[in-house]
Amino acid sequence: MSAIQPPAQRIWWNQPIHKDEILWVVIAFTWCMIMFFMMPYWHIYGKQNLSNETYKVKPEWFQRATDEMVAKYTVRKETAENIPVVAPPAGSDVYLIARLWSFYPILELEKGKTYRLNLTAMDYQHGFSLQPENINIQIVPGYQHVVNITPTKSGKFSIMCNEYCGIGHHKMISNIYVK
Repeated sequence: MSAIQPPAQRIWWNQPIHKDEILWVVIAFTWCMIMFFMMPYWHIYGKQNLSNETYKVKPEWFQRATDEMVAKYTVRKETAENIPVVAPPAGSDVYLIARLWSFYPILELEKGKTYRLNLTAMDYQHGFSLQPENINIQIVPGYQHVVNITPTKSGKFSIMCNEYCGIGHHKMISNIYVK
C-alpha cells in the first residue's frame, strides 16, 4: 500500500483498526477529558478567571450613572485632560467608562473594602487589563460588565486597554489608587 495510491479496500470503515491507532485515540480522548474537567476546576479553585455579571445597557444610562458618581465623589483632578479622581464609599457601585482613548474616571479605592466595578465601552471594543494583578476583561459596547473587587494591596495600579482600538490605542492607560 502507498500513500499516493488509493487504498485497495475503498470501504475503509470496514477495515480492522490497528492496536496502535486505538491506543492513540484512547490517549487523545483521555487528555481531552482531563482538560475538559480542569476548566471548571481552574475557574473555581485556581482563581484565574473572574466571575462577572453582564447586562445589556444603554450608553446614555451608563454615562448618567457615571456622571452622578463623579459629581458626588470627586476628590481631585489629574492628568493634562483634568480627569476626575473619585473615591466612592465601600460597597458602592463604581462606574468606569472606556472610550477612544481613555478610561473615565480615575478610581481611588480603600484596601480591604469590596466594590462593584461596572465597566462599559462607549464606542468600540476595549480591554480592561489591571496590572500587576493580571485581571483581564473584554469590554463590549452596549454591555455592562460587573465585577466584585476587593483590593488587598495598597498602591498605584495601572489599567491598560489590551484590545486594539485604533491609532491612539497605545495612549489608553489609566490608574486605580488603593489606600
